[in-house]
Amino acid sequence: MTAVSQPPISTTFHSTSVARVVTLAFLLANVVVIHAMFFLAGSPAYNALGSIGRLLGLYLAFAMVVQLLLIARLPLLDRGFGMDHLTVWHRWTGLAIFWLAVLHPVVVLLGFATYSNVSFLSETLTLSQQMPVLLGMIAVAVMVVVVAFSVQAARKRLPYEVWHAVHLLLYAAVLLAVLHQVYKGTTFTGNALTQIYWWGLWAFAIGALLIGRLFLPLARNARHRLRVAAVVPEPDNAVSVHITGRDLHLLPARAGQFFLWRFPGHNPWWQVNPFSLSAAPDGRSLRLTAKGVGTTSSGLRGLRAGTRVFAEGPYGALTASQRVRDSTLLIAGGIGITPIRALLEDPDLTDVVVLYRVRDAAKAALLAELQNLAKTRGARLHLLAGRTGPDNNPFAPANLATLVPDIVDRDVFICGPPPLTLAVLDTLRRLGVPKRQVHAELFRLAGG
Repeated sequence: MTAVSQPPISTTFHSTSVARVVTLAFLLANVVVIHAMFFLAGSPAYNALGSIGRLLGLYLAFAMVVQLLLIARLPLLDRGFGMDHLTVWHRWTGLAIFWLAVLHPVVVLLGFATYSNVSFLSETLTLSQQMPVLLGMIAVAVMVVVVAFSVQAARKRLPYEVWHAVHLLLYAAVLLAVLHQVYKGTTFTGNALTQIYWWGLWAFAIGALLIGRLFLPLARNARHRLRVAAVVPEPDNAVSVHITGRDLHLLPARAGQFFLWRFPGHNPWWQVNPFSLSAAPDGRSLRLTAKGVGTTSSGLRGLRAGTRVFAEGPYGALTASQRVRDSTLLIAGGIGITPIRALLEDPDLTDVVVLYRVRDAAKAALLAELQNLAKTRGARLHLLAGRTGPDNNPFAPANLATLVPDIVDRDVFICGPPPLTLAVLDTLRRLGVPKRQVHAELFRLAGG
């Protein structure tokens, strides 16, 4: 076996720190510029409500730029923070956009209504006859619809595919909002410098989105020509899909990452799901393993050899590049074992302990592979079976410390259902494991 040298551990943490510094600097610099633009433009002729509404509009436009950058899959953000954190920020930014999208037109219309001494409804009907204003109102309505479908109560009742399709409406809202700004954005059209800044900012965001979500995936898939090679049933209603293609050694994928997968011809184009690689990329093939819990994942069993595959990615920061210590603990729950099993193959992880939590040992997916890998690598594998209860909670602080006495000195990689992940994170905090040694990917992102 050829020895693989380990990269300097400090460089990984440095790259994460760089991502944080760059992101914070970008946000602060733009907030300062936006306020400078607002004050330099002066107050509108009618009243203070107009000024407040205009400032809210600037906040709204910038929040939309940030949202585009969050979904553009920028490598700096993805590798620095991980898709898990970016998803949380995406959610909070979406809520901020929703409230700003409501408050901005309401305050502006109230200002005009007060100035004209007419009712709010009358002023709304009057201004809606102007096309730029009407476009802005339609954009707000679209945002409200998307947010309504994204609240927790509605999200739980929607298949992932439907939720994803509804979210595509946001691209239409962005287009309408940009057209609204072209005709009504007086704050940044006052001079050449502000115009260059504002439209340069939008060009950067839209360009990043088009490159990251359209051009790069198209180019990669045209190059690699991915196809299904085999479909293998796994325990507990799971299935592994083996994929081949051309020049896969040039695909920058690592163990622990996931792709957004489409199967044209088998599923409609708009059906897409995030599934982790369940084996480390070897330059010749890829493998995903998913549990049949949704329309797309359940339908994977019906895939035929030769079916075209369109993959967008790789994404995620649950990789060995995040390690900061020489010893490693891998924790998986249920089908969250997929990226953990791939990580077990990564030679950059040393002195490995694996904790695999399942309800039924007979239904543990990929267990035989894990056992063979653990034996080959000299890793310790603990299969933790049964329902969690007072007498069976391996992730309680005392029990976890007994299983892994030197846990404070290890990097900890976690993937599983949200309740398990959150419970483990709480236990690690109680045990005093430093945050920089904890790397988690929530089940809804990585496991599918």
